[in-house]
Amino acid sequence: MFPLGAHLSREPRPSLDELKRDMDLLKAGGFNLVKIQEHWAYDEPEEGKCDFSRSAELIEHAAKLDLGAYLGLTCEHAPGWLWKKHPDCRMVGHDGVPVAYEAQYTLPADGKPGPCFDHPGAIEDMARFIGELVRALGKYENIVVWNTWQEIGYWSENLVGKRVCYCANTVAFFREYLRRKYKELGTLNSAWGTRYADWEAIKPVSTAGGRDGLPPEKDWNQFMNNVQPARVLRRRSEVIGRLDPLKRPVFAHRSAPTIGSGSDWGIARCQDFFGSSAYPAWGSGHGWDDWKRDKQPARKDALLAEAWDGVALKFDHVRSASQPKAAVWAAEFQGGPVSTGLHLGRVPSASDIRRWMLSAVGSGVTGISFWVVRAEIAAPEMNGFSLLDSAGTSTARFEEAVRVGAALNRHPDLFGKNTWSGAPVAILVDESNWSFCRTIPDASDHLSYSTRGWHRMLWDAGIPADFVRAADLDPFRHKAVVHPFPLSVSEETVAKLKAYVEGGGNLVSEACPGRIDGHGFANRGELSPAARDLYGVTHSALTIIREPGKESRWTPGERTWGEFAPAAFLSGTGPLKGQRLRANFWLETFDLAGAAPCLLHGKSVAGAMRRAGKGTAWILGTLAGHSGCAYRDPATHKAVLAILKKCGVEPGRRGKLLLRKRIAGNKEAWIFTNPTDKPVIEPVDVRGLSSVEDLLGEPLKRKGKTVALKVDALDVRVLVVERA
Repeated sequence: MFPLGAHLSREPRPSLDELKRDMDLLKAGGFNLVKIQEHWAYDEPEEGKCDFSRSAELIEHAAKLDLGAYLGLTCEHAPGWLWKKHPDCRMVGHDGVPVAYEAQYTLPADGKPGPCFDHPGAIEDMARFIGELVRALGKYENIVVWNTWQEIGYWSENLVGKRVCYCANTVAFFREYLRRKYKELGTLNSAWGTRYADWEAIKPVSTAGGRDGLPPEKDWNQFMNNVQPARVLRRRSEVIGRLDPLKRPVFAHRSAPTIGSGSDWGIARCQDFFGSSAYPAWGSGHGWDDWKRDKQPARKDALLAEAWDGVALKFDHVRSASQPKAAVWAAEFQGGPVSTGLHLGRVPSASDIRRWMLSAVGSGVTGISFWVVRAEIAAPEMNGFSLLDSAGTSTARFEEAVRVGAALNRHPDLFGKNTWSGAPVAILVDESNWSFCRTIPDASDHLSYSTRGWHRMLWDAGIPADFVRAADLDPFRHKAVVHPFPLSVSEETVAKLKAYVEGGGNLVSEACPGRIDGHGFANRGELSPAARDLYGVTHSALTIIREPGKESRWTPGERTWGEFAPAAFLSGTGPLKGQRLRANFWLETFDLAGAAPCLLHGKSVAGAMRRAGKGTAWILGTLAGHSGCAYRDPATHKAVLAILKKCGVEPGRRGKLLLRKRIAGNKEAWIFTNPTDKPVIEPVDVRGLSSVEDLLGEPLKRKGKTVALKVDALDVRVLVVERA
């Protein structure tokens, strides 16, 4: 089954009769799942007096309709008695002052930041409450999945203006984490450049910005992004797994993956599977993108960004982070207009819904749950986000969601399981690098931007992409791996990269690999020692290079005359002869120490390639990924494809259509995307296939060995084929 669901109201304000009528419409429309969100503050207003009757009545009604129930916990929305019972369970900001906020509603952020569940009393009360919930509701067989954390995270900087949590309990767990990581206090002191006399003296850096570039900040970021949330997730999952009589799967989801970070790999392994929200018409694009420079974006650019950045990029990342063959859910999927205060977004059309859903399927998604069924009732999101309007029984977007969902459910073996067919290229994620980049102003922005830019260039070329950690590198799985903005790299990570290359892989690194070591100090020689050996170069010079024209999307102001180099293209030489690649932000030049030059800036070497073992290691002296979304030009994209061709990777498109595949035995789904603003008709080779059909039943013209496939402008079309 491909789970096709929709959420009931976030707040408990609508009456049960209203919600039941909406469930009736879901069933009549062909949905097979309904999301019910419980609220700790609502369900246990007095300690020990739990009342799950509202959720039970909705689950029972769903059962009568043969609807599965997807039950989500909102533990951050804690009841008032918890704060009184444990006044010291409040999260503490970097300023040492406890967070005063107590959520009265699930808006604005599902109760976040919530209590600190490192507090022993708070986490035990949370676990007891979850246990009571599972005992009371676990008897209902139509509950198909539990969600333990709606949009994992605390969001405290935006919600309460503070970084968290610096309470005594969390700091104690931080020290435990450091003990496990460093084993000996002397090892930590050596890594950090400190002289702590005992573990209890260690405290996280708590400056206002947290962007001082100090070694303890890196470890603190890694702890708070990975270790601390994982501990809370595992406790919730453990309680449900122990008490659920039917042992149904447990998952949690992000609001969106953090592109450039590897934190999702650990988070995804705290429960059975993992997911993400997706609101393509809300947050797609970045302020540095070409199309975002115009306050009134062009329709084509905006819709492309929704499909690529709002859906494909997110779920390629989530799928890659997930456990092999695990489900991948679009746990909150935009169903209606984004509405925030007085700013009402466009109402998604049927074609928007279809494009978003099929783009998600093309990135490996195995289930979609829309946010929400009926228009939001709470004023901050007034009448927004829903498949249905505030009144009425249907909309064009509702009907299209039903039509696409029904088609996907006719092929549960293809779409209801993780049938991703793999990718020839992967983009490296290194949580250690991300954690360090978070300590330097703008560094994480460059890391994220270059990462997404590489993904965009691969997407444009029709080359499917995975994301991968260094620990998981395998030359038999990925022909090429791209390493964006490798500012901080440990020698251990470079050793893994070297093993990948020598085993037959092809590695493409951007500028300055290991300029900062794995602990947060600048390497002498301005490159990682192991990286110098791997790439066959030594550092010559580094400068910031200006942007084209007079733009300054990412370039700081010069302190004095002559700091920055003029905007430039790098010229290809050797294996890249005849190519041109734009230089972005940094321009690093090298002295050769065993490598062959491949890019020049004037007479200086700005890129090199070295053969090592069975593979090749390429180093580019700039942030080429930025060109995926900013100052886009055909020459740079052509140069990137030339590098990939040397790595044995060819574009996945022969014409204008982009192709991705999902495979289950002899049955395959071919997902074609038209990224242009005009209809495209292309012949599709169908030799060796016993059957070819359009997923949505659209007519196909088969002539001999080919099918003439027409895909409308900015649309997606799926063929389901079987091999003889």
